[in-house]
Amino acid sequence: MKNENNFAPVLSLRFLRALVIHMRPYLLFVSGAAGLAGLALGWRESSSITRFVILFLPFFLGYGFGQALTDCFQTDTDAISASYRPLVKKEVSPKALGGVSLAGLVLIGIPLIFYNLNNLIFCSLAIFGLATYTYFKKNFWVAGPFYNGWIVMILPITAFLAVTGKGLASLNNSKLIWLCVISLFSYANFVLIGYLKDISADRETGYNTFAVKFGWDHSVVLGDIFVFITALASLFLIDATNTIGLALFIIAILVAVSGQVKAHFTPVKTEENATYPIVSTVRAFILWHLAITVTFQPDWYLFALCYYFVFELVLLFRPEKGQI
Repeated sequence: MKNENNFAPVLSLRFLRALVIHMRPYLLFVSGAAGLAGLALGWRESSSITRFVILFLPFFLGYGFGQALTDCFQTDTDAISASYRPLVKKEVSPKALGGVSLAGLVLIGIPLIFYNLNNLIFCSLAIFGLATYTYFKKNFWVAGPFYNGWIVMILPITAFLAVTGKGLASLNNSKLIWLCVISLFSYANFVLIGYLKDISADRETGYNTFAVKFGWDHSVVLGDIFVFITALASLFLIDATNTIGLALFIIAILVAVSGQVKAHFTPVKTEENATYPIVSTVRAFILWHLAITVTFQPDWYLFALCYYFVFELVLLFRPEKGQI
C-alpha cells in the first residue's frame, strides 16, 4: 500500500497518465456530441471556424474533467469494481486530482462564458452538479440517472447560447427543448444501465442506486422506457429527406434496442455480462446526437462520420475492456 509520499506530483508524467485514465478518453465523445448538436442548432453562416474550434473543445474535454472529479468521491465502490484506476491504486491524491479536474472545468468554461455571459449560470450549475453527484447517487435511488442526466442536458444549452450570443429568452425554442429531452434521457439510460456493472460493489459499499434497490430486470425495463422516449423525441427533429441524418437515427435505434435486448435475455445477469448493453447506450447516445447535428447542419456530415469512426477506434483501444 502506497502512502501519501508516493503520490505522483501534479507536474509529472505519472500524474498526467493517471488524469488521462480517469478522464476516460473514449467517453470524451459523449460530451462532445452533446455540445456539437447544440452548436449545430445555433450555427449561422456568418459563424467562423475559429469560433467553432474554440467552443467545441470545451465540450469535448468536459466529460473527462467531470468524470475525473466525480471519481475522487467514489473510491470506495471503485476499489471493488474498478481496481485498475490510479486513485484506487493510490498513485495519485484525490485532493490533487480533484483540484486539477476542477481547474480544468473552470478553464473550459471561460470561452463559453466569454461568448455569452449567461453561460456563467449553466457552467456553475454543471460544476456544482458534478461535485455533488456522488452524494445523490449514493443516497437517493431515484436521483442517480436523472441527476447525471440534467448535467449533460446543460451542454447543448450552453453550446447554443455560446454560438448565438442570444439571451435566455432564446431558450424558449422547441428544437432546443427536444434536443434537451434527447440528451437527458439518452444519458440517463447510460447511467442507469451502467449501474449494472457495479451492483455488487455498490451494494457492498452502501450505494442506494436503482439497480441495487430494484435489481437487473427492473433497471432494464426502465431503460426500455428511456430508449422509447429518446427515439420519440428524435422524431420531432429528424428530417426524413436528410439521408445521412435519417440513417444515423435508425442506426442509433437499432444499437440501443440491441443493447436492451441483450440485457433482457442474457442467461447470466451478472456484472460481466453488462458490458455490451452499456456500450450500446454510449454508441446510441453519440449516434442520436450526430443524427441531430447532421439534421441541423447537413454540410457537417463528413465531420460527423469521421467523429464517430474515431470514437470507435478510441473505444477499441480502451485499457480495460470490461469497463465503460
